[in-house]
Amino acid sequence: MAYWKESKKKINYTPTEEQEQKAFCQWCLMESNKYKGLDLIYAIPNGGSRNQIEARNLKLTGVKAGVPDLFLPVAKKGYHGLYIEMKRQKGGRLSDYQKWWLEKLSEQGYATAVCKGLDEAIKIVEEYYSEV
Repeated sequence: MAYWKESKKKINYTPTEEQEQKAFCQWCLMESNKYKGLDLIYAIPNGGSRNQIEARNLKLTGVKAGVPDLFLPVAKKGYHGLYIEMKRQKGGRLSDYQKWWLEKLSEQGYATAVCKGLDEAIKIVEEYYSEV
């Protein structure tokens, strides 16, 4: 007979950035009737590890380090659109390239946001669409 000892350890699970982004994109699809143009949001797949040949080819085709994860090409509140950099709820931090891109995009008239998780991303989009 086996005896299982219940662990007193709490499991601290923090979703990955990819999981947060997937959940957010699903939310965008579900809410696209409420927010006109939200279905236009798209991912910019710059991240991830790649082998040297693939990384070189992507660089030659215009992929650049630090470009934000998502773009919403809907003009609101005097902005041309909204760039979102997704991060984990805990632990994610911006690289120097990401900081540079967010600053330069902001200078060009785009709204930019760093969102730590699904809830922050939803809040940013709701604020972006708000009339106030």
